[in-house]
Amino acid sequence: MKTAIILHGAPSKEEYYDSNCPSASNHHWIPWLQKQLLVRDIAAYTPEVPLCFDPQYDIWRREFERYEINEDSLLVGHSCGGGFITRWLSENKDRKVGRVVLVAPWLDPYRRRTSDFFQFEIDPHLADRTAGFGIFNSSNDEEGIQNSAFLIRDTVMNCYFREFENAGHFCVEDLGTEEFPELLEMLVGED
Repeated sequence: MKTAIILHGAPSKEEYYDSNCPSASNHHWIPWLQKQLLVRDIAAYTPEVPLCFDPQYDIWRREFERYEINEDSLLVGHSCGGGFITRWLSENKDRKVGRVVLVAPWLDPYRRRTSDFFQFEIDPHLADRTAGFGIFNSSNDEEGIQNSAFLIRDTVMNCYFREFENAGHFCVEDLGTEEFPELLEMLVGED
């Protein structure tokens, strides 16, 4: 059975504790994507990483690895979630997975919010262990996000890179909608 793990990013501490703001795993396009996958008989999971505003790799790994991850697993990571998936795949060279899409992946290149979360070397061959590896980047995202996306693109061989015009950080405020059909197509499009 195909499964999907959709991993959110790292909101600010203020957003995390704002009771009027949805939790990170239930925000932006994540609920929409989860439903679209479910109606296609793909069990879609959206783990909620505790205290995600202060990324700690061991905590993220523990939450991520609660799920069975194999060749039938689709992986989606937004922002910090995309950076996490890049590290996890780089460090787990024995694992094969389904399609992987990183949306505005973040590696905190200036170490403004993390210390050792992104202390790893990107495996240039990680895409070879996937059924397709793609990166979505926006022309007007923050410099640190752009640099992260370009670093992954330039390091990982056989990766698909799609540049969106003025999609910001792919948040609902930037896209103007909770729907993200391009992401769904990349995940479940024809093989």
